[in-house]
Amino acid sequence: MQATAYTYDPETRSGSVLLDDGTPLPFDTAAFDAGGLRLLRPGQRVRIEVAAGTGTGDGAAERRITLVTLQTF
Repeated sequence: MQATAYTYDPETRSGSVLLDDGTPLPFDTAAFDAGGLRLLRPGQRVRIEVAAGTGTGDGAAERRITLVTLQTF
């Protein structure tokens, strides 16, 4: 899945992306490290892998990013 980098904190190596429909989705340090990146700038196109989360108790599963890497054409 493709997205656009929205925020990135180099100290925690975490941040968020915007999906193509405008939905923000956060990523944690493990997802950033899995992609092998050293830096991420807002506006960069990225490829993400997403897994279903544990849910919120109302039957809706929350999505969780497991990998962030640069989108190459």
